[in-house]
Formats: sequence, structure tokens, C-alpha cells
Amino acid sequence: MGNLFGRKRRSRVTEQDKAVLQLKQQRDKLKQYQKRISLNLERERALARQLLKEGKKEKAMLLLKKKRYQEQLLDKTENQISNLERMVQDIEFTQIEMKVIEGLKIGNECLNKMHQVMSIEEVERIIGETQDAVEYQRQIDEILAGGLTEEDEDAILEELNTITQEQMELPEVPSEPLPEQIPEASPVKNRPKPELVAAS
Repeated sequence: MGNLFGRKRRSRVTEQDKAVLQLKQQRDKLKQYQKRISLNLERERALARQLLKEGKKEKAMLLLKKKRYQEQLLDKTENQISNLERMVQDIEFTQIEMKVIEGLKIGNECLNKMHQVMSIEEVERIIGETQDAVEYQRQIDEILAGGLTEEDEDAILEELNTITQEQMELPEVPSEPLPEQIPEASPVKNRPKPELVAAS
């Protein structure tokens, strides 16, 4: 029976991951081989000493030649392990670089989309409006802080008087002519005060 939705799941293991795994497996096999050779070298060295004690010089010589060959193999194995480890590190570092490049690519695409939405003219317009608003707020702050010059104060008072006069309700001017001035009556001098009548 096939997959439920008919689609294969994409493996997250890349070809680079497989290559790194194979290289590490080869390195581990070489290290095991190295251990085997090292153990053989110790045994053959002890055996060569034993043969020399027994007076079997030629056999000891042959055993030492074999030992020398294995030491050369050990050196070659060490070089191969170093090469494998260097290659593993190069691949892993390249994978990191690829992720960085992929991240930069995504970031660049995102920036391009944002630049399409907001043009330079739009940014300049917004900055201009912002600067105007900041300047307007600065002027308000100066007014509230009392940082006006004497000329500003005079201009504000004059404007206030103008507005006040406009709002004052003036009485209507009569349409009839005013009467001529009437002469004042002469004041009464030493007029006697009325006497109080006492109640009987």
C-alpha cells in the first residue's frame, strides 16, 4: 500500500550529509586498523627481543623488517585519517556557508519586496511630514514654556484684543438724532427741611 496521500516525504538528509557520514565511517575504520597495527608492533617488538635472547638473530631481523613495514603503514594511515578529517571539516563548513548564503538570499528578497512597497519618494515624504510635525511641536513647546520674544508677546496681545473686540456686543446706534443739551437746573440753596409733625 502506497503513501496515504500519494506523496513521498522529502528526506532532510542531503547528499553532503551522506558524504560526511561515509567519510567519518572510513576514518573510524582506519582508526581501528591503526589500533590493530599498534598492538601488532608491540607484540613483534617483544617477540624480537625474545628471539635475540634465544640467539635467533636472523628471525629477529626478519621480524623487525616486518615491524618497520607496519610502522610505515601506520604513518600512511595517520595521513589518510588527517585527510579524511580535513575533508569532513571542509564539507561541514561549506554547509554552514551555504546556509549563510541562503539566509542572505532570503533577506535580500525580503528587502527587495519592502523596497517595492516603500519607494524613496514615499520615505522622503514621510520624513518631511515627520520633520514638520517635530518643528510644530517644538513651537508649541516654546510657547508653553514661555520662550517667546517681546515682539511675539505684543503680537499675541494685539490678536487677543482684536478677537475680544469682535466678540463684544455693542449696543445698537439709535437712528433718531440726539436731543440738544438741556441746561441744568440751578441748585436749591438753604432749602428748609420739612419739620416733622409730632403726633398728638
